[in-house]
Amino acid sequence: DPNILYVGMGETDIRGNISFGDGMYKSTDAGATWKPLGLKRSWGIARIVVNPKNPDIVFVAALGNPFGRFPNSSSNAERGIYRTTDGGATWQQIIAPANDKTGGIEITLDPSNPSICYAATWECLRNNYMMSSGGAGSQMFKSTDGGTTWKNIVQNEGLPVGNLGKMNISVSPVNGNRVWALIENKNGGLFRSDDGGETWAQVNTDKNLWQRPWYFSEIEADPANQDDLYVLNVGFWHVTNGGKSSQNIQVGHGDNHEIWINPKNPDIFILGDDGGAEVTYTKGRTFTELDLPTPQFYHISLDNDFPYHLYGAQQDNSSLRVLSRNTEGGAINRQNWEVVAGGESGYVVPDPLNSDINFGGNYMGQMEKGNLKTGSNQDVSPNPIQYLGDGAGAMKYRFQWTYPIVFSPYDPKTMYATSNFVHKTTNGGQSWEVISPDLTRADTSTLKSSGGEITKDNTGAETFGTIFTFAESPVQKGVFWAGSDDGYMHISTDGAQNWQKLDIKGLPDWALMSMVEASHFDAGAAYLAANRYKLDDQKPYIFRTKDFGKTWTKITEGLPEAAYVRVVREDPTHKGLLFCGTEIGVFFSLNDGTTWQPLQADLPLTPIHDLQIQVRERDLCIATHGRGFWILDNLEPVYQLYKDPSVLAKKIHLFQPEDAWRVGGGSFPNAIKQQVGENAPNGVLVNYIFKEKPKEEVLLRFLSENGDSIITFSSVKDRKGKALDINRAFFQKEKIERQGVASVNVGMNTFVWDMRAADAVDTDPPALMWAASIAGPKVPPGKYFVEMVVGKDIISKQPFEIRRDPRIETTDADIAASFKYQIQVRDKLSETHAAVNELRLVRKQINDYMATVTDSTFRKDIEKVSKPLLDSLSKVEDELIQHRAKAPQDLLALPIKLNNKVAGLKGVAESADGKPTAQLGTALGELTPLIDHQLKTLKKVLDEEVPKFNKLADTKKASAIVRKDKS
Repeated sequence: DPNILYVGMGETDIRGNISFGDGMYKSTDAGATWKPLGLKRSWGIARIVVNPKNPDIVFVAALGNPFGRFPNSSSNAERGIYRTTDGGATWQQIIAPANDKTGGIEITLDPSNPSICYAATWECLRNNYMMSSGGAGSQMFKSTDGGTTWKNIVQNEGLPVGNLGKMNISVSPVNGNRVWALIENKNGGLFRSDDGGETWAQVNTDKNLWQRPWYFSEIEADPANQDDLYVLNVGFWHVTNGGKSSQNIQVGHGDNHEIWINPKNPDIFILGDDGGAEVTYTKGRTFTELDLPTPQFYHISLDNDFPYHLYGAQQDNSSLRVLSRNTEGGAINRQNWEVVAGGESGYVVPDPLNSDINFGGNYMGQMEKGNLKTGSNQDVSPNPIQYLGDGAGAMKYRFQWTYPIVFSPYDPKTMYATSNFVHKTTNGGQSWEVISPDLTRADTSTLKSSGGEITKDNTGAETFGTIFTFAESPVQKGVFWAGSDDGYMHISTDGAQNWQKLDIKGLPDWALMSMVEASHFDAGAAYLAANRYKLDDQKPYIFRTKDFGKTWTKITEGLPEAAYVRVVREDPTHKGLLFCGTEIGVFFSLNDGTTWQPLQADLPLTPIHDLQIQVRERDLCIATHGRGFWILDNLEPVYQLYKDPSVLAKKIHLFQPEDAWRVGGGSFPNAIKQQVGENAPNGVLVNYIFKEKPKEEVLLRFLSENGDSIITFSSVKDRKGKALDINRAFFQKEKIERQGVASVNVGMNTFVWDMRAADAVDTDPPALMWAASIAGPKVPPGKYFVEMVVGKDIISKQPFEIRRDPRIETTDADIAASFKYQIQVRDKLSETHAAVNELRLVRKQINDYMATVTDSTFRKDIEKVSKPLLDSLSKVEDELIQHRAKAPQDLLALPIKLNNKVAGLKGVAESADGKPTAQLGTALGELTPLIDHQLKTLKKVLDEEVPKFNKLADTKKASAIVRKDKS
C-alpha cells in the first residue's frame, strides 16, 4: 500500500554533530499527515524494512545514542532490532544489544521470502574527544521465521575473525541464497555467501569499497543480476563478476550514503549523497540532480554591503557567500551565490574594508584569503604543516574542525584565529604571532588518535583541546574572551598580556564552550552558550556575567530540556535582547535571558549552529545545519515587544513598520519548491495582532506624510480591486481604490504593501496589453503612515519611512518628478478605461432593450437611431482599446491602441529611478490629445445621441432605458 509510509528519526552516521531523533512516525495518507509510533528513546533509526506482503509488519534497526554509551543511560534506552506486527501500535525488541555500547545498524529481508531476515548490530561510540567503531557487540544474525528467533552467524565459515565493526548486508532479489556483506575488520572487505549465510567467501578487498566504514558503507544488490551489486562509499561503485570486479560510477557529488533501486526497472535509481540527491534513468550513465535545500552550515558572517551578503561553510561542500535579497529578480538564484575562501568546515569572514576580500577556514588549521575580483585563493594558514591522520597530540597547534576567525572591532586590519593558542595577524595572514598561552585543559588522555582498534580516523573533527570560541569586547579595547572545547573559559583585560581562567558555577565539567558573546553595552558583560550532548547531557546551558567573569548566572528558563545550545547573541541595538540557537530551533529573550520563548514561526525544526543580526536591515540571519541559511526579514515587532511586552495582551495591536527600501525585486510564491532561494518581500511589512478574529471589516490605509490617502486595503475585497458589492466602481472619480486582502487571523498577521499607489481603473473584462499594466506607480522616498480601521473606528496609526536605494545617485526630487509623471499617466489611463467601461455599459443596455422590442414597425424606427449610436460607440472603442485580441500574442497581429500606448509610458518611466526623459514628456503630450478627442466624441454621443434613443423609447411608455451614470 503506497499510502503507508514509515519514517525513522535521527542520524546514525556518527559524526560529532549529528542530531537526535524521537522515534518512529507513520502516515496512512501518503505523507499528508503523520502520527508518532513510539521508540522515542531510540535516538537514531538506522534502517526500516516493511514486509512486502503485509505493511503492518515492520522491522527497525535502532542505533541508540552514540554519545550515551553509559550504563542505564535514559537517552540510550531503546537499542537493537525491533519488530511490530500491528502497524506500530506495539514494538518488540527481537535482538538485544550485547552491551551498552551497541545498537542496531542493519536489517534486511530476502525479497523472495520475507520470512528470512538478516540483521547486524554495531558496537560504536562517540564522545567529546574521540570516536570508536567496533567491538564484541558487532554481530550478525539470521532468522528463518520472520524475526521471532535468531541465530548468531558472525562466526560462520569464511567470515573474518577478530574485532568487527560496522556491517552491511544485502540479499539478491534474483537468488535468495546469494547474500552480500560489507564488513569492517582488520581483514575486512566484501564477502559473499551462496548458501543463505551458512558459509562465506571474501571476494573483494579493495579499500575504496570500505574506507571510513563507520561513516559510509552501504550496499544494495542489483534486482536483476545476482552477480552485481552497488557499493556506496566516498565514491559510488558498481561491483560485478560475482563481487570480484568494481567500476567507479561518476556522480554529481562524493560521500555517498543511500540508494534506492526501482525493483521493476533497475536502470532507475536514486542516490543520496553529501550534495543532496540525484536520479538516473540510465543505470548511472547520466544523472539528474535533485536540488534539495539541505546545506549544513557551521557558522554565519555578514557584511554591510547593500544588499548585504551572508557567508558560511557547508559541510562537504564549498564555502560561499549569497545575497540577502535579489533586487533584480523574484528569487535568490544561483547567480546570487559565489564561492569564497575556505573549505567545508570553518568560519568565513569578509574583510571589513572590502567585502570582495574574504578569509575562510577549514579543518587542520587551513586558512585561505580569497579575492572575488581576481578569483585567487592564497593559503595564509598560521601553520601550513599538515597533520591529517595524526592524533591531536602530534600537532604543533591544535585547530578545531571549525575554529574561530574574528576581526577586531577596533582595527579592521587585525584578525584573530585560535588553535589551543590565540593567533593574531595585522597583514592579512602574511605573518602570525601567538598572543596567549595554551588556554585548554590539554589532557594528554584526550589527545590520542581516534577511530577505535580497527580503523583510525583523524580528519580534524576529532581534534580536541582547542579554543572553540573567541570574542573581543566591542565596548572596551583589549578585553578578550576565550572558551575551549574541553571546559575552560579564559579572559584577558589587558590586551592579551595576561589571561585568567574563570570558574563557572553551575556548568558541569568538560562542557564545550560553544559560543561566547561579548556584550555590546558593558565591557564586563558577556554571554556563554555551552553544551555537553557528547557526554550524554542534552540540557541547555547559557550563562551571563556582568563582572568580567568573576560570577556567572545560568539563564535557561523557558528552554526545553533537550534544547542544547550552540550559540547565543545579544542584539547590538537593544541591551539584553538575546537570541539563541539550539538543536531544536531559535529562541529569544526580552529580559537579558531571565526567560526565553520560541521564535520559530515557519522556520523548519532543525539544528541552529550560528546566528547574526544585520543591524542596518534589522534582520536575524540563521545558519541551520541541514536546511541552509534563513533570514527573519523584520525584527521590528520583536524590538517593539522588547520596549513594551504588554502589547501581547492587547486585543488588537498594530506594530510600527520597519523602514523599507525602495528597490526592485520581489518574491516568487513557493520559491523553495522551484529550487531557488526565497527572496525578501519587496515592500513595507506591516505586522498586527488580533486576540480574536474581528467581526467587522478591517482596513489598512496608507497615507502620505500630510495625511493624504494613497491606497486602502480591505479584509473583504479581492486583489483586483473589485469590491464584492461592485456598484459600478469603475465610474468612481476617487483615485483611492480598496484593493488587496488584509488577513485577519488570530495571532500575528503580516501584510506587505508593495509601495504602489492605487492601480488605474481596469476595463471589464480586463484589458489585454503589451508591455504595460494598470499597476499604480511606486511612491517616492519619504515619510508615510499606516492606519488600521476596524468597522468605523480608527484603531492605530503608525509612521514609517521609505528609503531611496543607497546605490543610486538619483535625487529624491528626481524620483518625485518621475512619480508625478507616472500618476499623470495612470490617471489618463483611468480616464480611458472608464470611458471604455461606460460605452460598453451603454451598448449593453441598448442591446438588452432592443432584444425586448417585438413591434416590427417600431423596431425599424428605433434601429434608425440605435445603429448609428452603436456605430459611434464602436468607433470610439476601436480607437481607445484593442478589444479584438483574445490572447496576449494576438497583439502581434492586431495593433495596440491608445490605452496600451499610454500605459506603456509608465513602464518606461519606472525602468530606472530618475527624472523622466524629455521624450517621455513629448510622448504623453502626443497621446493625450488623441485620447481627449475620443473622450469628447464619446461625451457628445452620450449627451446628444443617447437622449434621442431614450426619447424614442419613451414614446412606447417604457421607462428610461439608458442613463449616463453621474456618480
